[in-house]
Amino acid sequence: MAVTSRKVMEVDQAVALIKSGDSVMVGSFGMRGYPAALVHALSCSPVSDLTVISCDLGSPGVGLGELLTMGKVSNLIGTFYTKNSDVMDAYLAGKVQIELIPMGTFAEAVRAGGVGVAGFYTATAVGTELSKGKESRVFNGREYLLQPALRAKVALIKAHKADAVGNLVYYKTAQNFNPQMAMAADLVIAEVDHLVPTGEIDPEHIITPHNFVDVLIVRTADSWPTTMV
Repeated sequence: MAVTSRKVMEVDQAVALIKSGDSVMVGSFGMRGYPAALVHALSCSPVSDLTVISCDLGSPGVGLGELLTMGKVSNLIGTFYTKNSDVMDAYLAGKVQIELIPMGTFAEAVRAGGVGVAGFYTATAVGTELSKGKESRVFNGREYLLQPALRAKVALIKAHKADAVGNLVYYKTAQNFNPQMAMAADLVIAEVDHLVPTGEIDPEHIITPHNFVDVLIVRTADSWPTTMV
């Protein structure tokens, strides 16, 4: 018996909710735990001038790198771009602006955005190039930098399973930044491998509760031919 949900949309319908100039968080760590069908559809859409908030940007023309290849990105906020040489080329050509944030600080900034914390102080990056322009304070004789929280207009996340109301379960390390991003955006679109009836997921296994999820995309062979988690 097919499972139905009022939150389920087709990929193109969901991507049409994203507008030029939007800030978009995307869950990922390399090619794992990223919403491949949504990213591909977004790269083929007419939007542009996006601020992409993600740990990395995939590889040249692959994964999240497809967004850069297709000219959709004007600003990047993230932590790890060394696998995608196109990022540096675009930066040196003045096509994109980049804000680098250490990975742990990045994760905490997204979490802070999701729980309503405006910012926090961290000792990470003190005395480095990344500290330039940031407010600092001394606590107990040690210098700390102020890191503002991160939020976005839209979050594109990847989960392994959802029930009909939108409770999410992730697959091992493919969870990465997805749960935090689901809490830190105004509109949350989740791409899932499986849709099951409400009540089938053990409440103890739910990572992202349904009230954080606005739209569900169920990955099919037609929407994206890979089986990457």
